[in-house]
Amino acid sequence: VALTIIPETGKAQIIRAKSDIRILEQGLEMYRLDMLDYPEQEMGLAALKSLPSGVDEERYRKGGYLKSLPDDPWGNPYVYIYPGENDVYDIISYGADGEVGGEAADEDIVSWDK
Repeated sequence: VALTIIPETGKAQIIRAKSDIRILEQGLEMYRLDMLDYPEQEMGLAALKSLPSGVDEERYRKGGYLKSLPDDPWGNPYVYIYPGENDVYDIISYGADGEVGGEAADEDIVSWDK
């Protein structure tokens, strides 16, 4: 029975990471509509939650764009790269091992893999 449960748990974590990435993408698009560009890489995804320094407060949406920033299912922050290497921006979870690359549960989950 344990052999059946373990792969399903890994699958659920991958599904959750993909869902989190879609939510982060929606927040980034709302930010872009208001601010006319995506957050700078140095601001990171935190720019979706609270006003970053140096940003026009009048344009920034009151309350931010997301109530909270999720960590990936393995407890690591999502990586935000802007400008992206694979798309306009890249959002990455490095999987269960938290390192670049890997297979199965360790495989990277990325925003450009739609």
